[in-house]
Amino acid sequence: MRSSSTTRFLVSLTVAAGAAVGGSVGAAVATPAPTARQAAVTQVGVRLTIVENLGLDTSEAEYLQDWLARYWGYPGELDGRLDTESWKALQRFLGAKWGCTGPIDATVGTETVKALQRRRKVHESYHGPIDGIAGESTRAAFKRFAAPKS
Repeated sequence: MRSSSTTRFLVSLTVAAGAAVGGSVGAAVATPAPTARQAAVTQVGVRLTIVENLGLDTSEAEYLQDWLARYWGYPGELDGRLDTESWKALQRFLGAKWGCTGPIDATVGTETVKALQRRRKVHESYHGPIDGIAGESTRAAFKRFAAPKS
């Protein structure tokens, strides 16, 4: 029977030999935790790829993108995914016509939602409060706005 110090020595030696030839032999390799800056960069990267259709299906979002391309400078493809450029174009429309005072930044925030609610309230499909919350009735009204017209 081997002593525990002999066993530890043999395990350490095996791990060292494995590491020397480029592999690991059951040893966990410690990696440093990401710094706050690295984490922030990762979060920004994720934020830019988020698509927020606000309850619209693909055909409704495509219809909206087509309308935005014709009238509000949407430069992207008609792919049914309301991405950064889609929301910037919609924010230009909402700022010009419906009192959206927030920045043109593609963030579907309180000011963007309030402007959508104002627009839909005037055009009869929203009966809720102008509160900036994209709840069920706001999403339903937005869906009616983006429904393809025949």
